[in-house]
Amino acid sequence: MRAVACLMVLVHHLSLRMDFNKIPPALDLTFILARFGNHGVTVFFVLSGFLLSRPFWLALDRAQPLPSLKTYTMRRAARILPGFWFALTVGFVLSFTIYRFPLDGELVGRYIAGFFLMSQWHWRTFFPVQGDGPLWSIPFETTCYVLLPIGFLLLFYAVPRSRSVLVSRLLWIGVIAVSLIGHWLVATYLPTDTVGRGWQYGFQGGAKEWMPRFNPIGFFAIFAIGALAAGIQTILPARRSAIYDVIGALAIVMGAWQLPQSVGGASEGYAWLGIPYQFPLLPLAAAIALCTLPQSLLLAKLLDNRLSRYVATVSFGVYIWQDIVLTLMTTLFTWTFGTGSSDVLRGWITSSLVATVIIFTIGTASYFLLERPVIRWARRREQTGRISPLSEKKAVQRKPLGGK
Repeated sequence: MRAVACLMVLVHHLSLRMDFNKIPPALDLTFILARFGNHGVTVFFVLSGFLLSRPFWLALDRAQPLPSLKTYTMRRAARILPGFWFALTVGFVLSFTIYRFPLDGELVGRYIAGFFLMSQWHWRTFFPVQGDGPLWSIPFETTCYVLLPIGFLLLFYAVPRSRSVLVSRLLWIGVIAVSLIGHWLVATYLPTDTVGRGWQYGFQGGAKEWMPRFNPIGFFAIFAIGALAAGIQTILPARRSAIYDVIGALAIVMGAWQLPQSVGGASEGYAWLGIPYQFPLLPLAAAIALCTLPQSLLLAKLLDNRLSRYVATVSFGVYIWQDIVLTLMTTLFTWTFGTGSSDVLRGWITSSLVATVIIFTIGTASYFLLERPVIRWARRREQTGRISPLSEKKAVQRKPLGGK
């Protein structure tokens, strides 16, 4: 699922470099659908909600204490911040050097807001740097990281722990409903004005067009659907069955069908309540797939392979570096992607292949040289901070009488 989301977003950004006025008629629909690869962002959010909520659901169902929020925070910071901060800083430097944007308070303010993961709250800071558009979603996702344990605190402590697993899942649906109400309030009562709104005014104009439909509360509803999927998956029978193949396949078809539903409308695929990326059907399709594919027979073997694991492993680096590579290519080498060529399609294909190799090379280096070392360091810190009950008992036994 992570590999699919990664490739969808990459195909989206590659398709944006194609001159749509020069596409061969036979490929019109192909490129139009490729442009909706941005819908892969919603798969990322559903997947994150699914994975991060599993320990909470397991602890809740076993009547165990709330999982350590310190460990939760350390793991999220170690996974996200090093790669994000590095790409953000490179993008910031490129903004006022290669792209020649003025190094003024506006640009510095955007960078600072992004650095502290607060850029998601206003259109002026929505895109923290020039030339790396995908970075907008990282602060959005970190907001979901904060809201997730808050939602579970309500489940752990707001009502007696003796409730059934069904009741806890119904309560989580209530959390989703509250987030949808919050999104509606933001989208209704915090509109942006029309001055300088639109992509013709650059990143900030585009952000002004996206907001308030793009807001962290609405994206938490997407994230929370993934969390609900984890709550369902954890109570399903552990045995594998062909029925999960059938349901999983139908979910994949349902998800893929949402892309053509966006044709003829905004590329963001605004749907119910104005939430982007075909909400709620596409997030629900991803959620159903996550519930069923792990316990399928054929699809599990088919989809979980070395290539998909590799793409998933380096996907974060690919996601945060792809726009830097593509924007640099079009800025420094204006002839890339078939620009000015009589054979635009061949030029686009050649440049796309070169760009993909470069992006995956950087993404791989980012994971093995930066992301993984920090993740392992954090896990070591986590382990050293724990004392097993047996070790603690032995330490007490060795302590001399009257010892401190």
